[in-house]
Amino acid sequence: MHTEHHRPVGKGDRVFLVDASSFVFRAYFQSMNQDRKYNARSDGLPTGAVRLFSTKVLQFVEEGALGVKPTHLAMILDKSENSFRKELYPLYKAHRPPPPEDLVPQFPLMRAAIRAFGLHAIEQDRYEADDLIATYADEACARGADVLIISADKDLMQLVRPCVAFYDPESGIRGKPGYRPERLLTHGDRFERWNVPPDKIGDVTEYWEGLPPEKIVDIQSLEGDTSDNVPGAPGIGRKTAAQLITEYGDLDTLLARAHEIKQPRRRETLTDPAVIEKVRISKQLVQLVRDVKVEVPLDETGLVKPDGRKLIAFFKALEFTTITKKVGELYGVDPAKVDPDPALAAGSRTPVVAVAAAEDGTPAPAAADPGAPTPQLLA
Repeated sequence: MHTEHHRPVGKGDRVFLVDASSFVFRAYFQSMNQDRKYNARSDGLPTGAVRLFSTKVLQFVEEGALGVKPTHLAMILDKSENSFRKELYPLYKAHRPPPPEDLVPQFPLMRAAIRAFGLHAIEQDRYEADDLIATYADEACARGADVLIISADKDLMQLVRPCVAFYDPESGIRGKPGYRPERLLTHGDRFERWNVPPDKIGDVTEYWEGLPPEKIVDIQSLEGDTSDNVPGAPGIGRKTAAQLITEYGDLDTLLARAHEIKQPRRRETLTDPAVIEKVRISKQLVQLVRDVKVEVPLDETGLVKPDGRKLIAFFKALEFTTITKKVGELYGVDPAKVDPDPALAAGSRTPVVAVAAAEDGTPAPAAADPGAPTPQLLA
């Protein structure tokens, strides 16, 4: 963990790629279940989600996940909703409501929290976090590293292979509706070397009707995705899509030979030119870009020991008592000897949100994904 930021990724390294936008929303909905006095600073600035998000980042930095500590840690966000997918299909994610009003001013503070830990808040115009994760995963694998993708987004399951595992942390409240236990999905046995308990390892094929990860895009193209407004083919669900892909091998072959399908309704659907066009568009929407020219090189994600004083100054400015104390203990810094960051503290002449956003030029109402899973409890 006491590595330099610029640490070339190589064989044996453990690269964690965190879908940070999903944790923004997890933190927000968890904060809504807590006493309201913990969700705002003394001047009324909403901060509850930032507090819980920061706690999760600290967990990744200090403990990793599943008992494994990373050598490299990338916190990856959605910069805006104006991805290239909107150009392909204007209705993509168009039905999603705007994020909660009290979450919007916390977006730039989330980014500021990531930077306070000495990490990059990674995001890029026109691409979604998933595309950046896909690009980093391919590069890390090519260099012989093991990759752990941390997310609840099923679109990322297409990236799983012997060098890439998918980890969905526990979410919801145990015993209550919506609860989902943690799961580690792999393809192959490489991740057994991480000493993860066998009962927490599942094969990703189990979740896709027995088909391997490379077929996931074809299945999704047929079934569509209501959460992202991906059209797919009407009347074709996951099981039917998997059956068709199993029988014909891949989506292109299926569409070319759709006239051979024995079931009349399926045959009629998949020979309809309008449906074929939507299915092909759907594939472009769900298939991740794996060669983004990333602005933050993979080697710049090397995990370093955070600057305790910087973290404490940030947390004191937001009036986070518990995590301030914990950081002081972890990094040997007396919080009483560190002043709150004056640019972010209550009473600053410049609004704290504007200061946080200006640090790296991101607009204040940055768009984390409002359609991301919203479980009530962080793992």
